[in-house]
Amino acid sequence: MLHTMFPRTPVLSEHDVDSMRHVLSDYFHQTFSRYEQLFETLAHDEAYYKKPIHLRHPLIFYFGHTATFFINKLVLAGLVSERINPKFESMFSVGVDEMSWDDLSESNYDWPSVAELKAYRDQVRVSVDAIIRHAPLELPIRWDHPWWAILMGIEHERIHLETSSVLIRQHALEFVRPHPAWTPCRETGAAPRNALVGVAAGVTHLGKDRADPRYGWDNEYGARVVDVPAFQASRFLVSNAEFLEFVAVEGYANDGYWSEEGLGWRRYAQVTCPTFWLRDGEAWRLRLMTEVVPMPWDWPVEVNYHEAKAFCAWKTEQLGKPVRLPSEDEWYRLYDVSGISEVPADQPAAANLHLDHWASSCAVNRFAQGEFFDVVGNVWQWTETPIYPFEGFEVHPIYDDFTTPTFDGRHNLFKGGSWISCGNESLRSARYAFRRHFFQHAGFRYVLSETEPTMPNTYYESDKQLAEYAEFHYGAEYFGVANFPQALAKLALEAMGDKPANKAMDLGCATGRASFELAQKFVHVTGVDFSARFINLGAQLAEQGSMRYTLVDEGELVSYRSVQLAELGLDGVRDKVEFVQSDACNLKPFLTGFDLVLAANLIDRLYNPAQFLSTIHERMNLGGILLIASPYTWLEEHTERERWIGGFKKDGENFTTLDGLKALLGTHFRLLRAPQDVPFVIRETRRKFQHSVSEVTLWERVA
Repeated sequence: MLHTMFPRTPVLSEHDVDSMRHVLSDYFHQTFSRYEQLFETLAHDEAYYKKPIHLRHPLIFYFGHTATFFINKLVLAGLVSERINPKFESMFSVGVDEMSWDDLSESNYDWPSVAELKAYRDQVRVSVDAIIRHAPLELPIRWDHPWWAILMGIEHERIHLETSSVLIRQHALEFVRPHPAWTPCRETGAAPRNALVGVAAGVTHLGKDRADPRYGWDNEYGARVVDVPAFQASRFLVSNAEFLEFVAVEGYANDGYWSEEGLGWRRYAQVTCPTFWLRDGEAWRLRLMTEVVPMPWDWPVEVNYHEAKAFCAWKTEQLGKPVRLPSEDEWYRLYDVSGISEVPADQPAAANLHLDHWASSCAVNRFAQGEFFDVVGNVWQWTETPIYPFEGFEVHPIYDDFTTPTFDGRHNLFKGGSWISCGNESLRSARYAFRRHFFQHAGFRYVLSETEPTMPNTYYESDKQLAEYAEFHYGAEYFGVANFPQALAKLALEAMGDKPANKAMDLGCATGRASFELAQKFVHVTGVDFSARFINLGAQLAEQGSMRYTLVDEGELVSYRSVQLAELGLDGVRDKVEFVQSDACNLKPFLTGFDLVLAANLIDRLYNPAQFLSTIHERMNLGGILLIASPYTWLEEHTERERWIGGFKKDGENFTTLDGLKALLGTHFRLLRAPQDVPFVIRETRRKFQHSVSEVTLWERVA
């Protein structure tokens, strides 16, 4: 066994600045180095560029992604003022799940060499190290502290330590090699016979308090207190041997065991056994991260949610009693009755967790926790619960796409962590969810209960700002003021005249109404926004043609709205619109060649508007039209005072934003006509509205 202690997620209530700097420095450097060490298991540079699975990027993306994440978040937090490599920090920023705005098309990427990316990572290491050593620091570090972004970057890289290890495990063997720092367990024996153990009814508490001294992701905060009825749970995780019984009776071929969604996946994937099982004549072997070994039958089986659920359906048939996966509530009840505590700082975990033991699973009867084994550790455990927001949930302002895109009913929680789950992932409060057909180092245990698990509302309907923008774009008109995105699209299309109308970009598209309106003339429209939760609604409309949202009426009273593109006369353009998450100040390289760019109420919300305005011509064709609309509401919470482009005195005279636009755009654009005022109204409650006026300027690219 390895007994080197990979640093635990730090306690942030420390009040000695020098000590806190030392702790964070160690946490950062060890994480950064361990992540790079993982990629040393790749046999050669070609392995970085071959996709292990088609649903994900090649590994070169993940090698760069975690480093660019640091810089992108530190820019937003104000701890970094200058980018290291804008191209990399755009290219490697988004695309790690299977969301509709993730761009996995290889034609859009000109990947750098491994050496170039390693040199970039070295620069990032130096930059982050300098911040930790020298930037002003006031303690304690909490959610709204600028240094929260540093913890965010480190914990984010620890997540990808795990997800990248899964991709390496899914890579062809010719692309990987064993590594002494990633040695799997060599212990195996006869699998124990599983048994059901009773768990008494009891109250369990979910959710993390804001005063908690350790870092947390947004979905962990809030509260849920629940009475959990009595149930029985399997003493062990389901082992390879126990799952073999399901395989042996051809459970994969029996449609009756599979949910409709699971059946669709099974037929598409054409699977007949777990993905990491390999047939070798009459014998079975198991694919580990960098090698194949004889099947350790006493290790936990590793499957996706659909396979685990099908096994439970078969087990129900065998026992004549209702067997299913546990709910999140029931897993917490298991945790509570097992007497588990957090991973200690100075000794190995009493679980196959936090890289304290091996770089693989181990026997399901190796780590006892109360009457159960592996309530935490070894492999993640699928639950029946789609991830949902706790009461009191809030989106973190610099990472709005960590959780909100997963509140879609398609991502199920798994609990307990695996052998490689480190830092935040190892805590009781950790909440991670994956698409049900994805693979992690994940298995399951089953429960027997006559009670159906409660399923809280998975949709994040309490996002007031999101609902306001949905209504702003697709809802009613108020006080006779025309729909704002529709009005801007009309002005843009009029300005186009008979110019080519092949590609348009709706930049700062929010929930996307202008994108659909522009698609009535353009061959293709790309809606771009920094906010994943905004474009998620637009993407949902493009995919499904409908969406729903909740409006605040007064106090706790709400009303429910639904939108149908067909009712707006826009259903026929859905296939002409796509949505992309990107930073307007550092757009993805493939966003070029546009005949029109519409930037609505954007420039006074950018952290560097001059950067955007001085480079937008590079994204446009000669003769293309740029529409800028803005109420010029300059606020230091969005844009540092020295980066405002107008709204101040210059040489003793008023210098307006229009003056700034002329100065920044004049080299490449000509102003087509006098500015025009376009009003807009945003509904906050039934009796409170925000009435503003945006100044619209139209520019033609001439150079």
